[in-house]
Amino acid sequence: MRQYLPFLKQDPLVPVIRMSGAIAASPRTGALSDQILAPAIEKAFRRGKPVAVALSINSPGGSPAQSSLIAARIRRLAEEKNLPVHAFVEDVAASGGYWLACAADHIWVDDNSITGSIGVISAGFGLHRAIKNLGIERRVYTAGESKSTLDPFRPENPEDVARIKAIQGQIHQAFINHVKTRRGDRLSAGTDLFTGEFWVGQTGVDLGLADGVAHLVPKMKELYGDKVRFAPIGPRRGLLQRFGAQVLADLGGGVEDRALWARYGLS
Repeated sequence: MRQYLPFLKQDPLVPVIRMSGAIAASPRTGALSDQILAPAIEKAFRRGKPVAVALSINSPGGSPAQSSLIAARIRRLAEEKNLPVHAFVEDVAASGGYWLACAADHIWVDDNSITGSIGVISAGFGLHRAIKNLGIERRVYTAGESKSTLDPFRPENPEDVARIKAIQGQIHQAFINHVKTRRGDRLSAGTDLFTGEFWVGQTGVDLGLADGVAHLVPKMKELYGDKVRFAPIGPRRGLLQRFGAQVLADLGGGVEDRALWARYGLS
């Protein structure tokens, strides 16, 4: 009732955006993308008069482009509304998940949270020997000499490897620039933080990847008072996703997602 009586003083409001899952431009259930998260992010910054916005992050990473788009949306709105943003890491904010965390002004972790993995990875399989042993002939026709780059059914081409490494280098540098811009002189000068290595809890804090060990509710009450109100906001899932029409996409994506979590000892 109080929200309909503007002359009554409102308790401080902190919307909480839930970001849990791998990051991918994919329709599969649980994937995080700019399209999926956009309504929740917009609502958090524009609905009511919040004193801050909190991000609850649990992500092993994924698409660099989607990570960048989501983080950029958060920063645009934070600057437009002049609101502080706090990220709270659960199990992991690594790789693209840490890209998202760096969109916040302050990053808080649990003693067991994993942060870091500031790098770029691409993986695949070489199957040319397998199809040869099976007596299978591979036929590929292209217009453009680079259209079959990294074809897993052909022997590895050193030029293809050099090309993909150059692309990875560009993405890695964009990631590094984002972290340096957002974390600034809080980053430890004595450790190379950009090798893809990751750290746990207080070690991440000591290296400047996070600002402290803290949990969402008590930290927000400490900063904004015991009467602070929380408004949980999650990504919207489409009708087809809610009723199971994404089964095939989920099966294929599930294997990839489990591999991302497993990289940090999680399942």
